[in-house]
Amino acid sequence: MKRALLGADDLFPTGGEAPPWPGRLVELDGSRLLVRDTPATAPGAEPALYVHGLGGSSTNWTDLAGLLAGRLEGQAIDLPGFGRSEPARRYTIAAFADRVIRWIEHSGRGPVHLFGNSLGGAISVRVAGLRPDLVRTLTLVSPALPFLDPRRSSQSRALPLLAIPRGDRLATRLLTRVTPEQMADQIIDSCFADPRRVSEMRRLEAVEEIRIRYELAHYIPAYLSSLRGLVSCFLRAYLPGAGSLWRIASRITAPTLVIGGRQDQLVDIRVAPQAARVIPDSRLLILDGVGHVAQMEVPRVVARAAVAMLDEVSRPDAERPPRPSRAVRVGVAAAKPGSAQVAPA
Repeated sequence: MKRALLGADDLFPTGGEAPPWPGRLVELDGSRLLVRDTPATAPGAEPALYVHGLGGSSTNWTDLAGLLAGRLEGQAIDLPGFGRSEPARRYTIAAFADRVIRWIEHSGRGPVHLFGNSLGGAISVRVAGLRPDLVRTLTLVSPALPFLDPRRSSQSRALPLLAIPRGDRLATRLLTRVTPEQMADQIIDSCFADPRRVSEMRRLEAVEEIRIRYELAHYIPAYLSSLRGLVSCFLRAYLPGAGSLWRIASRITAPTLVIGGRQDQLVDIRVAPQAARVIPDSRLLILDGVGHVAQMEVPRVVARAAVAMLDEVSRPDAERPPRPSRAVRVGVAAAKPGSAQVAPA
């Protein structure tokens, strides 16, 4: 494990918030997948792929993908059953990872710089561990890797629904009592350490996306099935066998950046350091004053760390500076509204 470095802040563009990057539906193995493209703004940009978390969508990467467009030609996907992508028959980590692998193969853009947040981080670990040929570098933001103490996550409130027959129907009835505006505020409170970082524009975008979800019959079953698949993956991780995510993580060969928010309410803060210890070529960045979605709450800090890793791995080994063997912690001061985007739980 190495200390994460930060690139210069003035490397990145300044200006107002951009709307989500345009999306397009593509046919992949008989099902439609939504892909949002962030065009590169400079020659020589390398391909990147962004994978969102549980209940999220490709819009979770709008700001970070825009900041990195000078280095990376980005694509963000909606996982099956989320955003605008069609539902799937299975919602396990393995099934999601297979879908990401198939998209990289289908698009012909591999190897890619792979980014994953929360559930998307767990998926990305499996992709990088099983298909190293498809991943140039790996960036994990609050990855939902296995931990066994449910008190460490506010998601534990949804766990009883997994044991109730037809829990999706109960969840749907409960949702009808919550307006999209109220749900957006609940999501902000659980995902962001400082809700003031969410601009009104981003909040309204989140409300509209939640409103659309309420109209999709498959959304609640997809959410609960994905949560069930995540819990099952957690339990299997501590049993013998090659399928453990921790064992897969130990086989990752790609240079990796692991980012954790000190005020994360959804993933145990101890997971990020453990991931950095397990993954051989890793860098750890712990952010004080940041929650579960650092790429949305403090996108410039995440972009600076990502570019620093890109610069490091692009240099020959002989030219790389010596690295301290500890993580860097960064305190993030309260930001003005407009510097973040709303993330689903």
